[in-house]
Amino acid sequence: MKKYIIAGLLVWLPLAITIWVLMWVLGIIDAVFAALLSASQALLPQSLHASIETLRHIPGLGLVILVTALLLTGVFVTNIFGQWMFRQWHRVLSNTPIVKSIYNSVKQVSDTLFSSSGNAFREAVLVQYPHQGSWTIAFVTGRPSHEAARHFAEEHVSLYVPTTPNPTSGFFLMMPRASVRPLDMSVDAALKHIISMGVVPPSEPGVARN
Repeated sequence: MKKYIIAGLLVWLPLAITIWVLMWVLGIIDAVFAALLSASQALLPQSLHASIETLRHIPGLGLVILVTALLLTGVFVTNIFGQWMFRQWHRVLSNTPIVKSIYNSVKQVSDTLFSSSGNAFREAVLVQYPHQGSWTIAFVTGRPSHEAARHFAEEHVSLYVPTTPNPTSGFFLMMPRASVRPLDMSVDAALKHIISMGVVPPSEPGVARN
C-alpha cells in the first residue's frame, strides 16, 4: 500500500504545486486589478460603479487585461510614433531624481535578459564554487566592465551562480575564462538540474528524453 501511495503522490504532487503557483500568480494579478478598479471608482460617475463591481468578481479578468495591455504596448512601441513616445518617456524617467537610479538599473537588467542580441544566460558552465574542489553550475552573463577588467591580467568572464531550489537568487562572480568549463547542455536543462537539486539529470546531447 505504501508503494502505491507514493506512486500516486509522485503523479499528483507536481500538478498540485504547478496549480498552486499559477493560482498564486493569478491572485496577485487579480488583486492589483481590483485595486485599480477601486481607484477608478473615485474618478468615474456613480452610475458606472455597479459595472465596476461586476468586473471585480470575474476571475482571471486581470490576467486577460494584462496580456492584452502587453500586446497592445508591444504593437504601439514598434512603430515610429510609439518609439518616439517611448524615448520621451525614457528620457523623463532617466532624469527624475531617485526614480532614475531604480528605473535605469531595472531597464539594463531586463534589456540584457530579454534582448535577442544579448548573451545573458546563453551558456551553462561548470565552476569551482564556493571553494576549490567543490563544483557547481553557473551561467555566463558577459565580461567584466572596463573598470574591473583592467585589474585582471588574463581574460575573465562574468558569471551568475544560482541557488537551489530557487534560482532567482544567487551570486555574481568574475572568474578567469580558463577556470570555467563549458557544458554541452542548454540553459533550460541546466536550470531544471539546479531546481531539482540534481534529481532530474539533463538529457545527453542529441538524445531526446521521453
